[in-house]
Amino acid sequence: MRRGGPFLALAVAEMLSLSGTRLSTIAIPWWVLSATGSPMLTGLTAMMEMLPYVLAKALGGPLIDRVGAKRIAIICDTASVVVVGLVPLLDFFGMLTVPVLLPLVFAMGVLRGPSDAAKQAMVPDIAALADVPLERVTGVSSAIERLASTAGAAGAGALIGFIGPGQALLVNAATFAAAALVVSLGITGMPRTPRRAAAPAAPPSKVSSYLDDLHEGWRFLSGDAVLVSIVAMVATTNLLDQAYHAVLLPVWTRDAGHGPELLGAMFAAFSGASIAGAAIAAVIGERMPRLIVYTVAFLLTGFPRFLVLAVDAPLGSVFAMLAIAGFASGFLNPILSAVIFERIPRPLTGRVTAMNTALCFALIPFGGLVGGALISTIGLAAALFLTGVVYLAATLSPLAPKSFRGFDKAVTES
Repeated sequence: MRRGGPFLALAVAEMLSLSGTRLSTIAIPWWVLSATGSPMLTGLTAMMEMLPYVLAKALGGPLIDRVGAKRIAIICDTASVVVVGLVPLLDFFGMLTVPVLLPLVFAMGVLRGPSDAAKQAMVPDIAALADVPLERVTGVSSAIERLASTAGAAGAGALIGFIGPGQALLVNAATFAAAALVVSLGITGMPRTPRRAAAPAAPPSKVSSYLDDLHEGWRFLSGDAVLVSIVAMVATTNLLDQAYHAVLLPVWTRDAGHGPELLGAMFAAFSGASIAGAAIAAVIGERMPRLIVYTVAFLLTGFPRFLVLAVDAPLGSVFAMLAIAGFASGFLNPILSAVIFERIPRPLTGRVTAMNTALCFALIPFGGLVGGALISTIGLAAALFLTGVVYLAATLSPLAPKSFRGFDKAVTES
C-alpha cells in the first residue's frame, strides 16, 4: 500500500488540476463568446493561454531535471491559485473585460505548462516505486485524466449556467490549491536529487548550462524517428482538436439554440466514454498490438466526430458518436505515453518529455484562430467537414514511413 501511495497521490492531484482546467476551458470561451459574440476573439483568448503554455512547458524541462518535478508542480499550482482567483474577483466587481482577461489567461498558461510537464515527468519514477508496467501507470493516469475531464465538463455546464462563467473559476482556483497540497504531502520516495545526464566528453568540473540541457533534449528527440512521427501527428490533431473545443463546438451549440449545459454534457459524454477505453488499456495495455490499436482508435475518434456536427445530425446521434469516439480515444494516451517513456533515458526524462509535449502542443495556440477564421470564411458546416478530413489525413500519415514500425518495439535503457 505504501509503495502505491505516491501513485495514488499523483492520480488525485491530476484529477483535481485537470477537472479544474476542464472547467476553465469551457467557462472562459463561453464568457468571451457571450460578452462579444465573436468567434475570432474567442479563438484569440484560447491562443493567449496556449501559446505561453507551450513555450513554458518546453523551456521548463531542464528546470524540472535540475530542481525536481515535485517542487515545480507545487510552486506552479500554488501560484495558479492566485492568478485564476483574480478572474472571479474582477468579474464580481464588474471589472472583467477582454483586455483585462487576456493577460490573466496568459499567466495561466505560463504556470500550467511547467506544472503539467512536472507531473508527467514523475511517471517513470512512480512506476518504478510501484513496480508496475508503464502501460498500466499511463493507462490509469489516462483514465484519471478522462474522469477529471468528465467531472469538470459535466459540472462546468451546470455551474456556468447557475453562477456565470466568471464566478465558476472559483472552483478552478480551489482545485489548484488542493492539487498542490496533495503533491506536497502524498508523493514521497521520489529521488531527492534530480538525475543528471552523463556527459563523458566534458571535464568533471564543467556544469552544463541551461541551453546545453535544452539542446541535449532536442538532439535526442530529433534523432528518434518514432518520436518525431508522433510529434508531427499529435501536433496536427491537437491543432484541430483545439479548433473543435474552443470555437467550433461552442459556436455549433450556440447556433443550435442551446446553452453551456449542453456544451458541458457533450464534453462529458466524450470524456466519460473514454474512461472505459483508458481503463481497459490500463489492464491489458502491455499485451495489445500497439500499432493496430493506435490506427483503429484514431480512425474512430477523429473524422466521425466532426462529421455528425457538419451534417446537423440529431442530438441522439451526436451523443452516440461522441461516446464511440471517446471510448476509442481512451486507448491512445496510454499507448503513446508508454512508447515515449520507453524511448527516453531516465536522466533525460524531464527535458525530453517536456520538449516532446511542448512540440505536440505547439500548434494548439492557433487552433482557436483557425476555427474562428474558417467559420468566418466558409461557414460552420464546411469548417467542421474540412477539419475532420484534415484530421483523418494527419492520423494516417505516420503509417507511411517504415521507421514508424518501431512504434511496436520497446526500447530498453542500457
